[in-house]
Amino acid sequence: QVQLVESGGGLVQAGGSLRLSCAASGRPFSRYALGWFRQPPGKAREFVAAFSWSGGSTPYADSVVGRFTISRVNAKNTVYLQMNSLKTEDTAVYYCALRLTADVTSTDSGYDYWGQGTQVTVSS
Repeated sequence: QVQLVESGGGLVQAGGSLRLSCAASGRPFSRYALGWFRQPPGKAREFVAAFSWSGGSTPYADSVVGRFTISRVNAKNTVYLQMNSLKTEDTAVYYCALRLTADVTSTDSGYDYWGQGTQVTVSS
């Protein structure tokens, strides 16, 4: 059974940094894609970034380009989202999600498994 567990959220001042982690278990993840999404208060869930364990492009939402970086540790089946220069509008619940194909997508319906989410709050 696939399990995704996010951690690393918290409260940070604008301009600060956080690193989110997503620990994945239950599948040979080398053939799949993983995405980060977020849901701001009162808004719909939105795409943040994604990558494929087999390589290829790593798309980012325009709003986070140059500030957020997705990375992974293969041996640990762990994916990180490094978030720098945080803004108040980055406040949201952040989710990681697994897609059971190697190609990435920014569409949340294209993902098969989701973590429970971790809250990120950026204060002014």
